[in-house]
Amino acid sequence: MLNIVLFGPPGAGKGTQSQKLIAQYNLVHLSTGDLLRAQIAQGTELGLTAKKLMDEGLLVPDEVVIGMIDNALQANKETAGGFIFDGFPRTVPQAERLDQLLAQHDSGINCMIALEVGEEELVTRLLERGKTSGRPDDQDVSKIRRRVTVYNTETAQVAGYYAAQNKFHALNGIGPIDTIFGQICALIDQHKPATTDNPAEATREVKA
Repeated sequence: MLNIVLFGPPGAGKGTQSQKLIAQYNLVHLSTGDLLRAQIAQGTELGLTAKKLMDEGLLVPDEVVIGMIDNALQANKETAGGFIFDGFPRTVPQAERLDQLLAQHDSGINCMIALEVGEEELVTRLLERGKTSGRPDDQDVSKIRRRVTVYNTETAQVAGYYAAQNKFHALNGIGPIDTIFGQICALIDQHKPATTDNPAEATREVKA
């Protein structure tokens, strides 16, 4: 089982690279935001708990998010070559809890890869994306800079956690998409289990 944490500030190209990695390694994309929305839409117990908290303006506890990830792991473990984690973990306690959960599935995080792009380049990219995305936070420079600051603060903590396990790698996120993808794959291939297959199947959607 191949499990990857892919980090990158907004505008770093993480979404593009995620889709290529999903196809290359037969991974399931686990986005905590998508999981929350799916559980809420399905009216599950975890979803109802999350919605109640969100409606009250409160953060969803780590245990609720971990429960959703656990459900997704169990739903896809028979067919997936592994998982790519997006938006989680963002804190050291979350990383520790994720390690505990994966250990229960006789697995673990193989590597964390962070795409690095300078703030001015990110601002330029997101303002350009904002012309078509329709997202207000892609059209306001102050909001963009705030998002980058939050990302950098979060990543610094989690990067240190994985660096202590020799699993953290930073890559330059500026350059041709395929070149960056090749560099990511080279790192993953150094960490992936010997039994991991690479069927290069089509993008797999997570079963929430």
